[in-house]
Amino acid sequence: MTAPDTVAIATAPALADGRRPSAFRLFLRSPVSLVGSIVLLVMIAAAILGPALAPYGVNETDIAGALRPPSAEHWFGTDDLGRDVFSRVVIAAQVSLRVAVVSVAIALVIGVLLGILSGYAGGWADGVLMRIVDVMFAFPMLILALAIVAVLGPGANTATIAIGVVYVPIFARVARASTLSVRSEPFVRASQTMGTGAGRILAKHILPNISGPIIVQTSLSLAFAILSEAALSFLGLGVQPPQPSWGRMLFEAQSFLGSAWWLAVFPGLAIFLTVLSCNLVGDGLRDVLDPKQRSVIESRSARR
Repeated sequence: MTAPDTVAIATAPALADGRRPSAFRLFLRSPVSLVGSIVLLVMIAAAILGPALAPYGVNETDIAGALRPPSAEHWFGTDDLGRDVFSRVVIAAQVSLRVAVVSVAIALVIGVLLGILSGYAGGWADGVLMRIVDVMFAFPMLILALAIVAVLGPGANTATIAIGVVYVPIFARVARASTLSVRSEPFVRASQTMGTGAGRILAKHILPNISGPIIVQTSLSLAFAILSEAALSFLGLGVQPPQPSWGRMLFEAQSFLGSAWWLAVFPGLAIFLTVLSCNLVGDGLRDVLDPKQRSVIESRSARR
């Protein structure tokens, strides 16, 4: 018996017995990924339970109590109209996350569909679709989003569409690159030889095997979508008043930076924590879903 055979026999039971940790367990073993997940879940809970968590009405004014610093009564202070900043930050989480999630969902569906069709079909179809993607990549993302909003008019729905369109090329490129590598695998060629339809091959073989990079890209795109929504609202082209948005709250806080620091700090902190947590989760997913990186993590855990 050769040495490789001995190694194979020694390692096979370990994998067969299920002692190899799952991707989910590896993800939770990373302190950074775990902290990012907890913060993100807190933000999602705030977005879902916003009205129930807010102690005051989102547009409930109290002119006599305007620009009060953080206190036991108003945890994040009040703005220039006496509105409770904590209540507005919590409600704004619902608005900002909804715009980000819906826009990324639009980009995910359209981009992945274009990417797998382009990568699997090849030929002139691949050339035409990728040239369209290249044209969209030629414009800076924020500039392209501003152009779309300028044509369609400001508002939350318009911002959602604009951000979704801007991120379509990213998902298309990721899906195409992954499809090109999976398309040449033996199991795909065997299915083609057996006469399996293209739609069934895409659904049964291609899409499940490219899901890892797409999941990672989705988590990272959520972070950038939140920043894009905040930027559009800050410029007055996203969520319109009196509906609160983190970006809009930063815009309204400009005139009070020297006298009421809390107006800018807490919305800015909400953006920072949400974006950071999305990036941490994305990094953790990339580590456990990438086979090479996962092998490194498993070897480190085994040595410990």
